[in-house]
Amino acid sequence: MHELVEFAVEKALELGASYAEARFEEKNGTSLAMKNGNPEGLEILADRGIGIRVLVDGGMGFASTNVLTKESVSEAVKKAVKLAKAASRVRKEPIVFSDEDFHRVSYKVKMKKDFRDISPEEKLELLRKIEEEVKATGVNVPMRYLGYSDQMWKKIFVNSEGAYVKSKIPRVSVMYNLVVFENGQMEQAPFVQRAFSGGLELIEKDEPWNWAVKDVQALKKLIYEGQKPPEGRVDLVISPEVAGIAVHESVGHPYEADRIFGREAAQAGESFVKPDMLGERIGSEAVTVIEDPTLPNSWGFYLYDDEGVKARPRYLIKDGIITEFLTNREYAAKLGQRSNAAARAINYNREPIVRMANTYLAPGDHSFEELIEDVKLGVYMVSFNEWNIDDRRYQQRYIGREAYLIENGEIKHPVRRPILEITTRALWSSVDAVGREVEMFPGTCGKGEPGQGVPVWMGGAHARLRDIPLRRP
Repeated sequence: MHELVEFAVEKALELGASYAEARFEEKNGTSLAMKNGNPEGLEILADRGIGIRVLVDGGMGFASTNVLTKESVSEAVKKAVKLAKAASRVRKEPIVFSDEDFHRVSYKVKMKKDFRDISPEEKLELLRKIEEEVKATGVNVPMRYLGYSDQMWKKIFVNSEGAYVKSKIPRVSVMYNLVVFENGQMEQAPFVQRAFSGGLELIEKDEPWNWAVKDVQALKKLIYEGQKPPEGRVDLVISPEVAGIAVHESVGHPYEADRIFGREAAQAGESFVKPDMLGERIGSEAVTVIEDPTLPNSWGFYLYDDEGVKARPRYLIKDGIITEFLTNREYAAKLGQRSNAAARAINYNREPIVRMANTYLAPGDHSFEELIEDVKLGVYMVSFNEWNIDDRRYQQRYIGREAYLIENGEIKHPVRRPILEITTRALWSSVDAVGREVEMFPGTCGKGEPGQGVPVWMGGAHARLRDIPLRRP
């Protein structure tokens, strides 16, 4: 594969490209499912190919092939060059890439328990463990859908500016969808996932069966003890899970530079953020939001992005101030900056676009007890069942799943579906304190056309929001 990716770059330059890159990707893995205690089959993943991207006269072209011969790669290169030439004739301004320092490097994530050495039957035992622990609670859970997946991602990236990046990242995950039916009422924990980059030991250490047990017990308690939440302006304490979806949707997405400059407008939407908002206050001094692909064993882990740029933590908000956007080389050049390595592609046959990796609300200096103790009336939102946000990422709504009344500094009974409707600026401006402990939660972030769902973590610390509007369903 080394020879083929280097051949692709050389061929593109021969055909007149001013810049060329080739990315080989190979994915192999397994997935298992279980429904109501019954295995539902085994899926084997095996996919590989090469994607080629070029610049010609300021136009960009991309093509790919899964036939790994020089003849097929040559045809893909010719197609990419042809597309770039066509694009150059209709573009108002040429595409320019930022200047970067490139490396020749190889890295991999090590596994203590290599899932490739584990039989499907042994992997299925992880799901059986969840099934058994959920049934042992005595809670009536008539619908139990469980899933397991592992994949090994191998990449080789080469460009015409000296980059050579070889990587090997294993990814493993377990998910569950559980429906509790008690006392004539139904509540659901929809598609909860636990996921990491690394070996099977990470799933075993995480013990997803304990997460599932906690969820069904909380849902049963909600059915029997849940009351209406308070309405009007109250205080709200959000968990790392809720903080995570909020930073992902209201900070990560609108800070993607391609969205800011309008490329995503017809596909995923626009952004309320504008290029001249760097340095502007968007939240309180308690709010710092970090986007970091380099977190060890994270679901969104990488050390070099799909343009060969070395990754680092990106501080999107620091002490309430907008300090950085997510960029690739094209949009970094528009901003007069260097790329901060946010270019990602889900597979060899997709172009790299600006994406998140692991986005979180940075920890503060408060204990959980301190966040709660001086709340006279409020809600502690532990998890959510539903969220939505407008296509500018400004007006948003979060509906709690597991949530509790806070009264005079004490957590009381569960409350049903408290609804937070708020603007992005009001949300982050209302935070007056952040907890010390960080938790992360996995997800698959969708974007692009054709669609690209990439693995991400989202999370952070607990946070307290003062005097915000809550309403009932």
